[in-house]
Amino acid sequence: MADQDEDLVDIDPRAPAESELTIPAFKRLCAPSGYATKRRLRVMGLRPGGQEPVAEVETRGPKNGLHYEIARARPVRPMTLAKEYALDKAMAAGQTVAPEADATSSRSRPP
Repeated sequence: MADQDEDLVDIDPRAPAESELTIPAFKRLCAPSGYATKRRLRVMGLRPGGQEPVAEVETRGPKNGLHYEIARARPVRPMTLAKEYALDKAMAAGQTVAPEADATSSRSRPP
């Protein structure tokens, strides 16, 4: 029985695996200058381009912001004509009201 106890190892199921790397976490507004969030990359005309996050920033909310390296970011892909057409069509559909929907909504209101 004593030999069996020596072979047992206590494993925490919530602990990260050895292969998973932990990334550094910074306080708000204290991240190094070479990093940016997805939102800031978009403002600069860039996207992460498949790279993994290199740092984390603590936010006021429940989720932390992920930072990516600006040097490894790629330019944003230009919108294709088909995508632009689909977006224009969706925007136009959201701004128009069907005549039958307008007529039924006025009848269903109480006097």
